[in-house]
Formats: sequence, C-alpha cells, structure tokens
Amino acid sequence: MNTWNDAYRAERPPPWDIGRAQPEFERLAETGEIAGRVIDVGCGTGENALMLAARGLTVVGIDVAATAIERARAKAEQRGLAADFRAWDALALHELVGTVGTFACAIDSGVFHTFADEDRPRYADSVASAVDPGGRLFLMCFSEHEPDWGGPRRVTQKELRATFTARSGWTVDAIEAARFATNHPEGFSHAWLAIIRRSP
Repeated sequence: MNTWNDAYRAERPPPWDIGRAQPEFERLAETGEIAGRVIDVGCGTGENALMLAARGLTVVGIDVAATAIERARAKAEQRGLAADFRAWDALALHELVGTVGTFACAIDSGVFHTFADEDRPRYADSVASAVDPGGRLFLMCFSEHEPDWGGPRRVTQKELRATFTARSGWTVDAIEAARFATNHPEGFSHAWLAIIRRSP
C-alpha cells in the first residue's frame, strides 16, 4: 500500500495536514508573488491550492496519495471552489503537461525534502517541464536547523543550490528562513523558503 495513503488514513492527521493553508504561501499570495496558473506539487488535502483558488487563481494540485486527492476534491466541492486535483507522481509532470498545459508558478510545501539524493535532479527536471520560462517555483522544505526528532530529511541551502542549477533549467533567486506550521506540540518546524526561477 502507498505509505502516503497510510499517513492520511491514520487516526490522527499527519503533522503537515493542518486544516488550513501554510502562512508562508498565504503571504506570497497576498503580495502577488504567486500569480497566474499555478501547480501545487504534493498538494496533500488541498489547503494551499484551495487558498489560491479562493483568490481567483487557476490551480492544479497533484499528489501521489489518492486518499489525499479524494479529500481535496471533497473540500473543493464543499467550498464551491474550482481547483483541479489529480493523483500524480511529482517526478512525471512532463506527462501531465500534455493534458493540462504549463504553469506560471509552482509551489512545493514539503515535497522536495522527501526525495532521495538520486531523485532530486529528476524532481528539478520534472518541475521544469511544467513551469513556463521565466516562471517561478516557491519551495518550502525542512532546514538543517530543525531538531532531529525523525520525520523528513533536513536540507541545507547548499543542497538546494546544487539541485536547482542552470544546467537543470533553474536560477535560485533567494533562500529565506521560514517556518512550517504543523500539528506538533511546538506548532512549527524550521524551514527554508526557496524562490527559484525557470530559465528563459
């Protein structure tokens, strides 16, 4: 069984499924940084995508967990929002583009840090295939400043820059300290927010 489906079927929601959009992505939407057609890579139960759809943006959310996608679709229907949710592999976005087209922006809220080293370049290539030249990827991942209680891998700025290179079709514009809102007792985890531009 898909272990991500297992996480969503557990008695308690997974730490990242907080029932609202991540504040960092709300801020980016409020300031107009996230605009145009958006793909939410690893959308989970859809809160970030639905927040963007509520602001009038065209959004496609994908996730490898079919259970999460079912819940995202149910939320969209309940809220009367037009977001397109699909069960899809984040490493195969080039196949999705043939159906839905490309995007001005991509967002990644906690997906990159789940990949093994060998899959990181594949991920960079996959997202590049879905983002228009000059478009941007807003990526939030655990940073090395998060204590080692388990969970996803921690990521350094150096690792981000080593993955999203000119050779892979990207330019890293900025990497900022950020916080993931979580269901953990502390309520947050230390993160990096990377703003990465698709090469023209």
